[in-house]
Amino acid sequence: MSVVKINVLTVPAEQRETLEKRFASRAHAVENSDGFEWFELLRPVEGTDTYLVYTRWRDEASFQAWMEGPMKAAHQGGGAPEGERPKPAASGSTLWSFEVVQQAGPGTGA
Repeated sequence: MSVVKINVLTVPAEQRETLEKRFASRAHAVENSDGFEWFELLRPVEGTDTYLVYTRWRDEASFQAWMEGPMKAAHQGGGAPEGERPKPAASGSTLWSFEVVQQAGPGTGA
């Protein structure tokens, strides 16, 4: 079964637009990775400053390969000249991990 990784990001109100623009500009940075299945950036609607970055992977090995390759390079500046790496928009981050044990979609019920 697939694995789900949810990166829980604490984002101050003044950094929300920055965070969303950065994710928009990274278009397709993960989509072509082996084992990648799904991505969503979830914006908080009320009562929290927490964004959720939802990704779904074929297996843990696929996620780890992405973490050690493309993701690591992107977060180390991705080729940007030294000193030009932008400061993080999030003030905190926690990674949650889950295994998919049941799933349903439109038209899959009895």
